[in-house]
Amino acid sequence: MDVVLAATTPDASAALGPVPDNLVYRAARLYLEETGVGEGVRIRLTKRIPVGAGLGGGSSDAAATLLALDRLHRDRLGNAGRLRLGARLGSDVPFFLCGSPLALAWGRGGRLLTLEPLPPHPVLLLLPEERMSTAEAYAAVDRRRAGQEAGPEPSVLRPGRLGDWEHIARHARNDFEAVVFERHPHLAEAKRLLQREGALLALLTGSGSTVFGIFRDQGKLHRAVAAAETAGLHTIVTRTVCPPSPPPCG
Repeated sequence: MDVVLAATTPDASAALGPVPDNLVYRAARLYLEETGVGEGVRIRLTKRIPVGAGLGGGSSDAAATLLALDRLHRDRLGNAGRLRLGARLGSDVPFFLCGSPLALAWGRGGRLLTLEPLPPHPVLLLLPEERMSTAEAYAAVDRRRAGQEAGPEPSVLRPGRLGDWEHIARHARNDFEAVVFERHPHLAEAKRLLQREGALLALLTGSGSTVFGIFRDQGKLHRAVAAAETAGLHTIVTRTVCPPSPPPCG
Protein backbone atom coordinates (compact mmCIF):
# COMPACT_ATOMS: atom_id res chain seq x y z
CA MET A 1 0.00 0.00 0.00
CA ASP A 2 2.87 2.36 -0.83
CA VAL A 3 2.29 5.91 -2.02
CA VAL A 4 4.97 7.42 -4.28
CA LEU A 5 4.73 11.17 -4.93
CA ALA A 6 6.94 12.92 -7.48
CA ALA A 7 7.03 16.38 -9.05
CA THR A 8 7.34 17.13 -12.75
CA THR A 9 9.84 20.00 -12.45
CA PRO A 10 12.67 20.89 -10.02
CA ASP A 11 10.70 23.95 -8.85
CA ALA A 12 7.65 21.81 -8.13
CA SER A 13 9.79 19.29 -6.29
CA ALA A 14 11.08 22.01 -3.99
CA ALA A 15 7.50 23.16 -3.40
CA LEU A 16 6.43 19.71 -2.27
CA GLY A 17 8.17 20.09 1.07
CA PRO A 18 8.51 16.95 3.20
CA VAL A 19 6.55 14.33 1.24
CA PRO A 20 4.70 12.86 4.29
CA ASP A 21 3.34 16.36 5.04
CA ASN A 22 2.14 17.01 1.48
CA LEU A 23 -1.66 17.02 1.16
CA VAL A 24 -1.58 14.85 -1.98
CA TYR A 25 0.42 12.18 -0.16
CA ARG A 26 -1.80 12.41 2.92
CA ALA A 27 -4.97 12.20 0.80
CA ALA A 28 -3.73 9.09 -1.00
CA ARG A 29 -2.68 7.37 2.23
CA LEU A 30 -5.99 8.20 3.87
CA TYR A 31 -7.95 6.90 0.88
CA LEU A 32 -6.09 3.60 0.78
CA GLU A 33 -6.41 3.09 4.53
CA GLU A 34 -10.13 3.90 4.62
CA THR A 35 -11.09 1.79 1.61
CA GLY A 36 -8.75 -1.13 2.25
CA VAL A 37 -7.44 -1.02 -1.31
CA GLY A 38 -4.44 -3.32 -1.37
CA GLU A 39 -2.33 -1.88 -4.19
CA GLY A 40 -0.20 1.23 -3.95
CA VAL A 41 -0.32 4.35 -6.08
CA ARG A 42 2.21 6.48 -7.94
CA ILE A 43 1.30 10.17 -8.34
CA ARG A 44 3.03 12.83 -10.42
CA LEU A 45 2.25 16.36 -9.28
CA THR A 46 2.58 19.50 -11.37
CA LYS A 47 2.21 22.68 -9.31
CA ARG A 48 0.76 25.66 -11.18
CA ILE A 49 -0.84 27.53 -8.29
CA PRO A 50 1.72 29.53 -6.24
CA VAL A 51 2.65 27.76 -3.00
CA GLY A 52 1.89 29.43 0.33
CA ALA A 53 -0.21 32.13 -1.30
CA GLY A 54 -3.60 31.34 0.25
CA LEU A 55 -5.01 30.26 -3.11
CA GLY A 56 -6.02 26.72 -2.16
CA GLY A 57 -3.42 24.92 -4.24
CA GLY A 58 -2.72 22.19 -1.70
CA SER A 59 -6.39 21.71 -0.82
CA SER A 60 -7.43 21.44 -4.45
CA ASP A 61 -4.62 18.94 -5.05
CA ALA A 62 -5.91 16.82 -2.16
CA ALA A 63 -9.47 16.97 -3.48
CA ALA A 64 -8.32 15.95 -6.97
CA THR A 65 -6.38 13.03 -5.47
CA LEU A 66 -9.41 11.72 -3.58
CA LEU A 67 -11.64 12.09 -6.62
CA ALA A 68 -9.17 10.43 -9.00
CA LEU A 69 -8.54 7.47 -6.70
CA ASP A 70 -12.25 6.96 -6.10
CA ARG A 71 -12.98 7.04 -9.82
CA LEU A 72 -10.21 4.51 -10.42
CA HIS A 73 -11.82 2.23 -7.85
CA ARG A 74 -15.39 2.53 -9.10
CA ASP A 75 -16.58 5.15 -6.62
CA ARG A 76 -16.09 3.07 -3.48
CA LEU A 77 -16.62 6.10 -1.28
CA GLY A 78 -19.09 8.09 -3.34
CA ASN A 79 -19.65 11.80 -2.92
CA ALA A 80 -20.54 11.69 0.78
CA GLY A 81 -17.52 9.52 1.61
CA ARG A 82 -15.14 11.77 -0.31
CA LEU A 83 -16.48 14.82 1.53
CA ARG A 84 -16.00 13.04 4.86
CA LEU A 85 -12.36 12.24 4.11
CA GLY A 86 -11.77 15.69 2.66
CA ALA A 87 -12.91 17.32 5.89
CA ARG A 88 -10.31 15.28 7.77
CA LEU A 89 -7.56 16.64 5.53
CA GLY A 90 -8.45 20.33 5.78
CA SER A 91 -11.28 22.82 5.97
CA ASP A 92 -10.96 23.85 2.31
CA VAL A 93 -10.85 20.36 0.79
CA PRO A 94 -14.64 19.68 0.86
CA PHE A 95 -15.25 22.86 -1.14
CA PHE A 96 -13.00 21.64 -3.94
CA LEU A 97 -14.80 18.31 -3.89
CA CYS A 98 -18.30 19.74 -4.24
CA GLY A 99 -17.70 20.91 -7.80
CA SER A 100 -19.30 24.35 -7.49
CA PRO A 101 -17.36 27.63 -7.72
CA LEU A 102 -19.62 29.15 -5.06
CA ALA A 103 -20.75 27.62 -1.79
CA LEU A 104 -21.72 28.76 1.68
CA ALA A 105 -19.69 26.89 4.30
CA TRP A 106 -19.98 26.73 8.06
CA GLY A 107 -18.42 24.88 10.95
CA ARG A 108 -14.93 23.85 9.86
CA GLY A 109 -15.88 23.80 6.20
CA GLY A 110 -17.35 20.31 6.15
CA ARG A 111 -20.93 21.57 5.79
CA LEU A 112 -21.62 23.22 2.46
CA LEU A 113 -24.54 24.69 0.60
CA THR A 114 -23.76 25.03 -3.11
CA LEU A 115 -25.09 28.15 -4.79
CA GLU A 116 -25.70 29.34 -8.32
CA PRO A 117 -22.39 30.70 -9.65
CA LEU A 118 -21.85 34.43 -9.94
CA PRO A 119 -21.43 36.10 -13.35
CA PRO A 120 -17.78 35.77 -14.43
CA HIS A 121 -15.61 38.79 -13.59
CA PRO A 122 -11.94 39.55 -14.24
CA VAL A 123 -9.61 39.08 -11.26
CA LEU A 124 -6.18 40.49 -10.46
CA LEU A 125 -3.93 38.67 -8.00
CA LEU A 126 -1.06 40.55 -6.33
CA LEU A 127 1.56 38.16 -4.94
CA PRO A 128 4.29 39.36 -2.59
CA GLU A 129 7.63 37.59 -2.40
CA GLU A 130 7.23 37.15 1.34
CA ARG A 131 4.82 34.45 2.50
CA MET A 132 2.74 34.51 5.70
CA SER A 133 2.77 31.27 7.67
CA THR A 134 -0.78 29.88 8.01
CA ALA A 135 -0.04 28.63 11.53
CA GLU A 136 1.35 32.04 12.48
CA ALA A 137 -1.73 33.80 11.11
CA TYR A 138 -4.17 31.55 12.99
CA ALA A 139 -2.23 31.95 16.23
CA ALA A 140 -2.26 35.74 15.85
CA VAL A 141 -6.04 35.79 15.21
CA ASP A 142 -6.62 33.59 18.28
CA ARG A 143 -4.53 35.93 20.45
CA ARG A 144 -6.40 38.98 19.17
CA ARG A 145 -9.81 37.41 19.78
CA ALA A 146 -8.80 36.29 23.27
CA GLY A 147 -8.09 39.92 24.15
CA GLN A 148 -11.43 41.21 22.88
CA GLU A 149 -14.63 41.34 24.90
CA ALA A 150 -16.76 40.79 21.80
CA GLY A 151 -16.16 39.35 18.38
CA PRO A 152 -16.83 41.08 15.06
CA GLU A 153 -20.36 42.21 14.29
CA PRO A 154 -22.08 39.31 12.49
CA SER A 155 -23.53 39.71 9.01
CA VAL A 156 -26.81 38.15 7.91
CA LEU A 157 -26.14 36.21 4.72
CA ARG A 158 -29.19 35.35 2.68
CA PRO A 159 -28.41 32.62 0.12
CA GLY A 160 -30.85 34.15 -2.33
CA ARG A 161 -28.80 37.36 -2.43
CA LEU A 162 -25.39 35.71 -2.82
CA GLY A 163 -25.74 35.61 -6.59
CA ASP A 164 -25.15 39.37 -6.71
CA TRP A 165 -21.57 40.70 -6.71
CA GLU A 166 -22.55 44.06 -5.18
CA HIS A 167 -24.25 42.33 -2.25
CA ILE A 168 -21.22 40.15 -1.64
CA ALA A 169 -18.85 43.13 -1.90
CA ARG A 170 -20.83 44.95 0.81
CA HIS A 171 -20.59 42.03 3.25
CA ALA A 172 -17.26 40.39 2.41
CA ARG A 173 -14.49 40.59 4.98
CA ASN A 174 -11.48 38.62 6.07
CA ASP A 175 -10.71 38.47 9.80
CA PHE A 176 -7.07 37.67 9.04
CA GLU A 177 -6.46 41.09 7.54
CA ALA A 178 -6.15 42.83 10.91
CA VAL A 179 -3.24 40.64 12.05
CA VAL A 180 -1.61 39.98 8.66
CA PHE A 181 -1.63 43.64 7.60
CA GLU A 182 -0.16 44.59 10.98
CA ARG A 183 2.84 42.32 10.33
CA HIS A 184 3.03 42.93 6.59
CA PRO A 185 1.92 46.52 5.85
CA HIS A 186 2.88 46.15 2.17
CA LEU A 187 -0.12 43.80 1.81
CA ALA A 188 -2.42 46.50 3.18
CA GLU A 189 -0.96 48.89 0.60
CA ALA A 190 -1.57 46.32 -2.16
CA LYS A 191 -5.23 46.17 -1.14
CA ARG A 192 -5.49 49.96 -1.14
CA LEU A 193 -3.98 50.01 -4.64
CA LEU A 194 -6.72 47.70 -5.91
CA GLN A 195 -9.40 49.81 -4.26
CA ARG A 196 -7.96 53.03 -5.74
CA GLU A 197 -7.99 51.45 -9.20
CA GLY A 198 -11.70 50.65 -8.96
CA ALA A 199 -11.89 47.04 -7.77
CA LEU A 200 -15.43 46.04 -6.91
CA LEU A 201 -14.03 43.86 -4.14
CA ALA A 202 -10.47 43.64 -2.76
CA LEU A 203 -9.44 41.27 0.02
CA LEU A 204 -6.63 39.15 1.40
CA THR A 205 -6.90 35.49 0.35
CA GLY A 206 -7.46 33.29 3.38
CA SER A 207 -4.58 33.72 5.81
CA GLY A 208 -2.52 35.30 3.02
CA SER A 209 -0.32 36.20 1.44
CA THR A 210 -2.05 37.10 -1.84
CA VAL A 211 -4.35 40.10 -2.24
CA PHE A 212 -7.02 39.84 -4.93
CA GLY A 213 -9.24 42.33 -6.67
CA ILE A 214 -12.43 41.59 -8.61
CA PHE A 215 -13.25 44.09 -11.35
CA ARG A 216 -16.38 44.93 -13.31
CA ASP A 217 -14.55 45.50 -16.58
CA GLN A 218 -11.25 44.89 -18.35
CA GLY A 219 -10.39 48.59 -18.61
CA LYS A 220 -10.11 49.07 -14.85
CA LEU A 221 -8.29 45.76 -14.57
CA HIS A 222 -5.62 46.81 -17.08
CA ARG A 223 -5.08 50.10 -15.28
CA ALA A 224 -4.71 48.23 -11.99
CA VAL A 225 -2.15 45.86 -13.55
CA ALA A 226 -0.10 48.83 -14.77
CA ALA A 227 -0.23 50.50 -11.34
CA ALA A 228 0.73 47.27 -9.55
CA GLU A 229 3.66 46.58 -11.87
CA THR A 230 4.87 50.15 -11.45
CA ALA A 231 4.82 49.51 -7.71
CA GLY A 232 6.95 46.40 -8.23
CA LEU A 233 4.25 43.84 -7.44
CA HIS A 234 3.99 40.45 -9.13
CA THR A 235 0.63 40.21 -10.93
CA ILE A 236 -1.51 37.36 -12.22
CA VAL A 237 -4.64 38.07 -14.27
CA THR A 238 -7.43 35.52 -14.24
CA ARG A 239 -11.21 35.42 -13.94
CA THR A 240 -13.88 33.81 -11.80
CA VAL A 241 -15.27 30.43 -12.85
CA CYS A 242 -18.83 30.00 -14.09
CA PRO A 243 -19.94 26.46 -15.04
CA PRO A 244 -23.51 25.87 -16.24
CA SER A 245 -24.87 24.95 -12.79
CA PRO A 246 -23.55 23.60 -9.48
CA PRO A 247 -23.86 19.85 -8.84
CA PRO A 248 -25.28 18.54 -5.54
CA CYS A 249 -22.77 18.62 -2.73
CA GLY A 250 -23.67 15.94 -0.24
